[in-house]
Amino acid sequence: MNFDALAAVLMGLAGAGHCLMMCGGLAGALGQHATWRQLLLYNSGRIISYAVAGALIGAAFTHLASGSVHGLIYLRLLAALLLVLLGLYYGGWWLVLRHLEALGKPLWRLLQPLAQRSRNRTSYPALLAAGMVWGWLPCGLVYSALSWAALSGSASSGALYMILFGLGTLPAMLAFGWFSKTLQSFLRSQGFRQLMGLLLIAYGLWTAVIALRQLFAH
Repeated sequence: MNFDALAAVLMGLAGAGHCLMMCGGLAGALGQHATWRQLLLYNSGRIISYAVAGALIGAAFTHLASGSVHGLIYLRLLAALLLVLLGLYYGGWWLVLRHLEALGKPLWRLLQPLAQRSRNRTSYPALLAAGMVWGWLPCGLVYSALSWAALSGSASSGALYMILFGLGTLPAMLAFGWFSKTLQSFLRSQGFRQLMGLLLIAYGLWTAVIALRQLFAH
């Protein structure tokens, strides 16, 4: 696994507390009466939507990522910046990333009625569809992960990165449905969020240093 793919998984894992607050309500409601198949179907739908978004972003930035060395470096610097901002957001030190979530609100306003209607449906097709709808919920975490999909240089790689990101979020979402409130409280605790925030900031800064070295080398 290359470092870009590792970053995608890391963002998913580190965002446990954020995922529980943003999407955990529906997962928790499902977890009260759902089988593991139903929970996995819902989360599979969510990951499918991430993959579609990753494919679109990867395709959109194909020319920039592959046509110029400097273009790829600038994309990497942008991804590193978003990773640092995400770490600051997780830690509660600077919440500027909330403004990024406003970009997805127009689309979410169109999808929200479908999301609300999906809450009380538990058939397998309905759960898969519900996950696909909720996967478009405006989320700074997802948008930060998409910046790494942009680095991939193709639709298929962008989709793969977002699938890896989605798999990284899976433990938290399943934990909300199945595990104890003690674990849920830990994942949402300020201490855990700050630890994950520091980890993301360190990874982002390391990525930026590598990108700057490449930029000055050219």
